Amino acid sequence: MGLARGWSVALRGVDGHVVEVEADVGGGLPGVHLLGLPDAALRESQDRVRAAVVNSGLVWPNERIVLALSPATLRKTGSAFDLALACCVLAAAGTVPQRSLERTVLLGELALDGRLRPVRGVLPCLLAARDAGMARVVVPEVALSEAALVGGIEVHGATDLAEVLGWLRDGALLRRPGPPPGPGGDEPPDLADVLGQDDARHALEVAAAGGHHLLLVGPPGTGKTMLAQRIVGLLPRLTTDDALALAAIRSVAGRLPDGAPLATVPPLVAPHHSSSMAALVGGGGGLARPGAVSLAHRGVLFVDEAPEFGAHLLDALRTPLEEGEVRLARAEGTVHYPARFQLVLAANPCPCAPAHDRDCVCPSLVRRRYLGRLSGPLLDRVDLRARMYPVTTFTTEAAEGEDTATVRARVLAARAAAAERWAADGWRTNAEVPGPVLRSRYALPPAAVRPLDAGMRAGELTARGADRALRVAWTLSDLSGTSRPDREHVEAALYFRDRRAA
Repeated sequence: MGLARGWSVALRGVDGHVVEVEADVGGGLPGVHLLGLPDAALRESQDRVRAAVVNSGLVWPNERIVLALSPATLRKTGSAFDLALACCVLAAAGTVPQRSLERTVLLGELALDGRLRPVRGVLPCLLAARDAGMARVVVPEVALSEAALVGGIEVHGATDLAEVLGWLRDGALLRRPGPPPGPGGDEPPDLADVLGQDDARHALEVAAAGGHHLLLVGPPGTGKTMLAQRIVGLLPRLTTDDALALAAIRSVAGRLPDGAPLATVPPLVAPHHSSSMAALVGGGGGLARPGAVSLAHRGVLFVDEAPEFGAHLLDALRTPLEEGEVRLARAEGTVHYPARFQLVLAANPCPCAPAHDRDCVCPSLVRRRYLGRLSGPLLDRVDLRARMYPVTTFTTEAAEGEDTATVRARVLAARAAAAERWAADGWRTNAEVPGPVLRSRYALPPAAVRPLDAGMRAGELTARGADRALRVAWTLSDLSGTSRPDREHVEAALYFRDRRAA
């Protein structure tokens, strides 16, 4: 008997870490000892691996077996190490040649009869293996379509342990992924479907052009949800890197459909108001999993009926809105998930929410308390607020709104202007530019920012709110085709921040 070494990958959030799997067989009483900070699912793997080896027609070594996962200080979670553990034990026992395991990553959970079961996070695991210089990787056959999204590494798929051993020992052929599916995704509905609502439509266009957050307030049936569902049609398609980052998050969350193409349409995620904190921002047992804010990365998080959400849930959005990521600390470690999204909030003006405000029966205190569930610190991070009113006619004039293609052309032109301006600093949209940069390097003339000074002196505007109004002013300038904002753009930005608009 002897010593063998193989490779697998441990996930920490969406970051993969290549793990060296060592197996030492011999020199003591029969038993299996697993080292390297395994979680409960990984500790149970020794029983799954032994049964899978025996039921595949092979002999399990009746000796002392020590299995070590390095680096030893990195917490290992999940069942994706099963295949690597089985192959390393058999290589140490002389059943499999050690040289066949060199620069080979093995991923997959083993059933008791030796079948390979799929695991979460195959995509980020392959990205980590490729970046670490590994030559090949073996995954469950059902994960081949997901693995095909990653280039630069040789990918093989197997259905059971016996096939993998035949490949390692005799060079038997395993299944290879087909050509990666082209980019795709369902096209969002058209903006022309929305009747009227000129102010809200303009706010939606500004939000899409600058990456700003948006609050829509209006009675039921005025089109708040329709507008929110159509904002992703105005946004630019995801780059390959962003599409892979989103696919990696979905893979870790178990939300990446088999055989689905690499989605390039920005995601729209709309959690229900009964969602838990873990579902919204991420969490769960062990190492926390991504929530809705991460699944909306580089897309839109639509919070419908916002006042119905718990105040603690809404306030939990404040840090991701500022930093573009979520940090979740648990006993087993801290994970980071990307969460750079646009927030679109929708709310009724009061609990009774009649079709017309004149029919409202809510006392003024109840109305204030209802919208007061949206805290001041959260609303201070929302750049645009638009009031929506009931549509009073179905005439042709009311239905003649611009379609998505027309508005999207203006949005893309404005985004291109902003990207060119901020390219040296790495920012893509006006919403990402820090306030000190706008106030110093790109400071506007005193006459242009005088409305901001007046609002701050009157207590109607915080310093953060002034910075956000400046960002909106730059977006309005880009949409109008001017080189820099003037006083009119600043006043328009303040109009969109007016609390009375909500």
